[in-house]
Amino acid sequence: MPAPRKFTEAQLREAALAIVDREGLAALTMRRLAEALGTGAMTLYNYVEDRDGLEALIVGAVMAEMTPPSRSGDWADDVRTIATAMWRAVRRHPNVIPLILNRRADDVATLQAVEGLLEALAASGRSGFELLAAFRLVSGFVTGFAQSEVTGLLARTPGGTAQELRKRIAALTQGRLARLAEIAAVGVPGNPQREFQAGLEIVIAGLGVIRPGSGRGKVM
Repeated sequence: MPAPRKFTEAQLREAALAIVDREGLAALTMRRLAEALGTGAMTLYNYVEDRDGLEALIVGAVMAEMTPPSRSGDWADDVRTIATAMWRAVRRHPNVIPLILNRRADDVATLQAVEGLLEALAASGRSGFELLAAFRLVSGFVTGFAQSEVTGLLARTPGGTAQELRKRIAALTQGRLARLAEIAAVGVPGNPQREFQAGLEIVIAGLGVIRPGSGRGKVM
């Protein structure tokens, strides 16, 4: 009879995510996670096989924070709610964003979130290729926006102030690049919640204008 499991998956996820939040992705190792759990590194191989398994833990931990919303019966409202919940979960853990962008989504928590968004988009009448294109649009906007908050042109450096960022942008534009200066004026320090919602409304409006079966987006 196998020995009883000492840790639950939720405990492993919580400990792994705490390490990454504090110290970054590079700090997450079998040894470091074992130390956090008060056990030996070899014990963890009963739960996680390799680095890929560790990464699955933290991606799953982030996506598990997204509470599945109840359906409203309106596809646009449902897409809006799910996308916002995804963004909030991702941006709470900026050190995990590169992994979410680059790692294949194959853990249960992530796949459940994906399925929820697909169901909402399917309710707009889309299927097949059109559903795929809509999903890539919305999910790409969510993750891309979160990434831009951390590493984009208007993102602050760690410990930097809004005033320092304004000076840097001013030095870059030097009286030129008027549109860049324009968005910098309203984007520093900025309001990420307002910006995200405004961008998401543009995405949803586009999905509403281009109706399923219209033929737009077909490769010629």
